[in-house]
Amino acid sequence: MEKNALLMLEDGKTFTGKNFGCSGKAVGEVVFNTSMTGYQELLTDPSYCEQIVNMTYPLIGNYGINSKDIESKKIQAKGLIVREYSKTYSNWRAEKSLEQYMEDYRIVGISEVDTRQITRHIRDKGAMKGIISTGTDDDLALKEMLDAHPDMEGRDLVSMVTCKRPYLFNPKKEYKYRAVVLDFGVKLNILRCFSKIGFQLMVVPGDTDPDKVLAYKPDGIILSNGPGDPSAVGYAVENIKKLINKKPIFGICLGHQLLALALGARTYKLKFGHHGTNHPVRNLETGKVEITAQNHGFSLDIDSLAAIREVRYRMTHLNLNDRTLEGLEYPEIGAFTVQYHPEVGPGPHDGRYIFERFIKIIKNYT
Repeated sequence: MEKNALLMLEDGKTFTGKNFGCSGKAVGEVVFNTSMTGYQELLTDPSYCEQIVNMTYPLIGNYGINSKDIESKKIQAKGLIVREYSKTYSNWRAEKSLEQYMEDYRIVGISEVDTRQITRHIRDKGAMKGIISTGTDDDLALKEMLDAHPDMEGRDLVSMVTCKRPYLFNPKKEYKYRAVVLDFGVKLNILRCFSKIGFQLMVVPGDTDPDKVLAYKPDGIILSNGPGDPSAVGYAVENIKKLINKKPIFGICLGHQLLALALGARTYKLKFGHHGTNHPVRNLETGKVEITAQNHGFSLDIDSLAAIREVRYRMTHLNLNDRTLEGLEYPEIGAFTVQYHPEVGPGPHDGRYIFERFIKIIKNYT
């Protein structure tokens, strides 16, 4: 028998629906994702740590779950909100239902709510904390739990998702280049893309000492994606400062923000973040518009780039929805970064050239 479920947002607005997945309570920042497919990838993306995801596409679960399309070893999101959950799934690769997958990791879900209304509310009011509950509809008790839950700003979430010890991602693969990946919450598909073009990848915890990073004698250093507020990961910023101009550097999403912070720029929290696979970004070098996948709640302050005085930089990509910064290159130190996720390729392959670009920078680095 289906259980009732309640979603309460931080401002007191509530939505009633049906529970799927695990029963209980889930508290986190509620964000909306505009992707039509890919619920398995986004649920396992470490960048969704401490977030409840509201899917704008109305039908979720219809192609089930398989063991290949994952971005980490477990579900990272705190909860899932959908308009209609499909109990019946059909795909030749499917191994289990979405509900079973969520139950395996004790993830709470709510369905039969107006996800478009939730999206519009967040778009108008801004991202906010929320709680999904199947155990109580006591508004006062739920509001107290919400108020007690910490905000996203100022929290170090990297420590919750980074690897515990170094590991070699592709030990049996022949390689042309060696890179160290600072794991701030790296997606597996980023590692797959680098491995495919000839990189051997040593993945290390996000707080790894710079001397240990350089001791691996890499051809380049990769700053991965990850969750939360970049300004709260001060240890990573300080370590990156010591790696600048030692080896070529490539940063993705959180890595893009952390390198800029290390050079003197600032970040700020977006009103409702960028979450989806249909965000238009202009390549300022070619003039082409790329359809990108994005997942971040913070952005670099373009005006703060003036504080970067030690090295030259140039903007390479710009978001066409809100004119936020999507890419930077630092020619003098052999570094470049992008805010979006080139490994996803929803265009379908618009961003994949970014990986080859890192090889060119490594070859030209002196």
